[in-house]
Formats: sequence, C-alpha cells, structure tokens
Amino acid sequence: MNSIGNGFFCGVVPSFAHGCAAVPSRWLDGVARWGSGFCLALLLLVNMAQVVRAQTGPPFAQLDRADTTSGYLARLLINEVPFPGERAYESEANSQASMLQILWVLHCRVSIIPSGYQQQQVAGLRSTNIIDIITGTGGRRQCEGFYRDDQGRATTAPRVEERLQYLLRIANSGNKPGRFAGLLNFGQGLARAYVKAGIEEADRYAALRRVGPVEVTGRAYSWMTDVDSYHPGGNFVSIPSSEDGSLGGNRFFTLRKTPK
Repeated sequence: MNSIGNGFFCGVVPSFAHGCAAVPSRWLDGVARWGSGFCLALLLLVNMAQVVRAQTGPPFAQLDRADTTSGYLARLLINEVPFPGERAYESEANSQASMLQILWVLHCRVSIIPSGYQQQQVAGLRSTNIIDIITGTGGRRQCEGFYRDDQGRATTAPRVEERLQYLLRIANSGNKPGRFAGLLNFGQGLARAYVKAGIEEADRYAALRRVGPVEVTGRAYSWMTDVDSYHPGGNFVSIPSSEDGSLGGNRFFTLRKTPK
C-alpha cells in the first residue's frame, strides 16, 4: 500500500504517538470517514489533471480557417456526411468514401464537363473556382448552408458551424483520438491534398456507361440526401445502389449521355 502525505493511507486511520491512551470509537470512525473522503478527493484531482493535460496538449483534430479554400472545402465534405450516432451512419469507411465522391462531383463540375453539355447546365454557373461551385452565384445556392454573404465572402449557415464545433468537441475529448477525430482529419486532409495537388483517388463511377436502359456519361455530377423523392431533375440519372450509388446517406447522380 502506498502512503500519502505524512504516513496517511487511503481509508486507514493514521497511527499517532506511541503510548496514547485509548481513543473513543466515535473519533476513530470520524477519522476513518475523513480518510476515505480524502482518498476520493485525491482520485478526483488526478482525473482532473488528466483532463487538463488532454485539453492543453495538441488537439486530436482541427480544421484550417474557414476563409481558406482548404478550410471551406473541408467544412462542406464534413457537413455532408454522417458521423457516429447520426442518421444514415454505417461506418468510417462509408463516410470517408462519401466525402471522396462529393469531392469528385465538385471536381467534375469544374474540370470534366461531358461532351454535349456546357458547364452552366451541369454546375449552374461558369467558373474554375471550386468555391464558386460550392456557393453558387447570384443568390442561387448550390450546396445548402454554403453561400457568399453581401460582401462576397464565402460563409456558412450558423447550423453548419454549430455542428462542426460539436464534432470537434467530441473529437478532442478523452485521452486518445477516436472515430470523430479520424473522420474530421480525413475530410481536412482530403481538402488540403486537393488544393495542393488535385485529385488522385479513383472515381468509382468513372467507368459507368449505362443505368438500366439509359446510356450515361459516367462519373457523378450531383448528390442529394438519399430519399426516394429527392432528384435534381433534368438530365441527371440516379446511380443505383448496385453501383454504390448510395454512400454516407447521400445518393449520387450521373448524366444522360445524350441530353434531352
């Protein structure tokens, strides 16, 4: 048993000077209770110290500033997929795959417009800036919760930032990184890599050429919450689940090979 302080032990009455006269049992009981309370308080202090160390150390997850391309893009990728405990969450791998495919949709709207289409038909505007693809222009928003304010600055709706702060609090609690930190870091890492060097991961829909009787262009050019009644309309074609068209609670859409 380890001693604490001047010969005191958790839950044990200390021994004072030798040869003391008999001590009343009520006094001994009181000291015993004090000793137990002291032990409990010490354990609480140790736990608090561990929490303080976890909070003052490097965070397990953090995002780039929202006014940077990598930070704003990461916020979109993270906002669009479910985290543990949320509806439609299946696994880290599934949510990560959804982030990657959303990035591919944005990239295709910037750089890979299929023959027979104009960028404005697919993306709703003409631009080589991925932030414009996310926010839209002229009050026409492309991604809910992401837009430009009256000064033209890319911003997010309060609910987006509130959820993000909630996810970060969970990710940075405890004494080791978990699933929340893993997903946040994946989204931010994906955004940073794209801004720095472009997209390298494979597009799972690139080789898609037919959905049922409909010939399609391949690749995805839109995504929506995976609900049967949700569809972007026009020449967009829902990618079936047999082709992994549903990822992270989102349904992805390709385009008809020949526009209507």
